[in-house]
Amino acid sequence: MKILLVRTSALGDIVHCLPVLTALRREWPDAEIAWAVEEVWAPLLEGHPDIDRLIPVRSKAWRKMPPLTAWLDIRRCSRELRSFGADVTFDLMGNHKGALLARWSRAPRIIGAARADRRESSSAVWVKETVALGGAVHAVDKALALLGPLDVETDPVDFGGDRLLPSPPAFATPLVEELDALRTAGRPVVSIQAGAGWASKTWPADWFGEVARGLSRETGADVRVLLAPGEEHLAERVVAASEGAARTVPTFDFRVLAAVLRRSDLLLGGDTGPLHLAHALGTPVLCLIGPTDPARNGPYGDPDGVAFRQLPCSYCYKRFDEPKACLLQLTPRMVLRRALAHCRTRM
Repeated sequence: MKILLVRTSALGDIVHCLPVLTALRREWPDAEIAWAVEEVWAPLLEGHPDIDRLIPVRSKAWRKMPPLTAWLDIRRCSRELRSFGADVTFDLMGNHKGALLARWSRAPRIIGAARADRRESSSAVWVKETVALGGAVHAVDKALALLGPLDVETDPVDFGGDRLLPSPPAFATPLVEELDALRTAGRPVVSIQAGAGWASKTWPADWFGEVARGLSRETGADVRVLLAPGEEHLAERVVAASEGAARTVPTFDFRVLAAVLRRSDLLLGGDTGPLHLAHALGTPVLCLIGPTDPARNGPYGDPDGVAFRQLPCSYCYKRFDEPKACLLQLTPRMVLRRALAHCRTRM
């Protein structure tokens, strides 16, 4: 049995599909499983013991390449997908890109969501077997529903966090030892992910800083602001607003990010990839959510790990240049109270 999974991006979406991988490996221990993933996200899955082959995709770069270069790379990608020789391919994306990549595999069975359940409904034309997602609400359950045609047992739902990025790189040893020493001394470690893919999902940086001050004052917590690419300025604003209670920690390498998350007693952030990764690794999270639906995008199976205030305009899934009003209903005082409760249960 050769199985190909197509989920090219982004961090949170890839994490939400990890239970599909775990369920397939549990069902067929000897199957050969490949994953087609955007090249920038491939390091997240490198070395995963349940994945036999990663197939890099550079679709985001194709439109920026010279036409001949793009054509050659598309040809390379299609050949790699075809050469794997999948018996069954799963389109876990529900759009034209995912469905076309799945089609390029030339698998006898190409399984994806039914037209009504797809992000781009017309992309169903590329899928050979469609699955109606029925009552599935959360992104994880929607992905697992696609295993129905193969009668794969999906319970218990398992992200396989222990098999994901298990070892930090050698250069991160001082950081790892420092965090371990803090926890041994009884000081909680709290990480903050201040950024998000959309500005409308981003809680104000000054408010994160205010919460950091409260956590440090009330529990002696060591607060680290995750420094992600492109979010340096935002992280520095959180640190400045914290008045010395927080400091940044570079997490440009996925292995370092995982090492920090595993040693955090709480990750505080919005509906964003690092938060979902933390949840998959078993780290307690507090997800501040507004324009997206907590039932679909909150931490899976963890209603206590989400904070939201529902307004008539909530769950619009619209992108704006500033935080949505529903997100701003979560005041620093409310968030601090929830975060303190999390920290105190870990002390």
